[in-house]
Amino acid sequence: MINVEILRAGKTNGARAGRGAVRRIKVDGHAGYAAPGEDIVCAAASATIYTAAGALNCLCGAPDSCADERDGYFLLTVPDFKDGDISRKADVIMETTYIGYKQIELSYPDFLKVTEIEK
Repeated sequence: MINVEILRAGKTNGARAGRGAVRRIKVDGHAGYAAPGEDIVCAAASATIYTAAGALNCLCGAPDSCADERDGYFLLTVPDFKDGDISRKADVIMETTYIGYKQIELSYPDFLKVTEIEK
């Protein structure tokens, strides 16, 4: 089972008003859907978090240190951006990543679980 933990903080005024912005995503575990190298759930989960990390780096200038990765584990933390436009862009990237994981969970509920934490 892959466990995806979404940490939200603060409150937003946008389309998802009242919910905090996604500040951290932790992905932990192995899906076990298929053999290593053939596991489409694992591939989808990996592609989703790597895309988010790359987008934060390339589009927002986030340092590489905002991502901590090892076998079966990835922690992505949004740095404290001072520029409001960059911060909003990071919010969209992280919310989109959350939506991607929810879509995977809907299709493969026995292999990926999303949990949200509000702080």
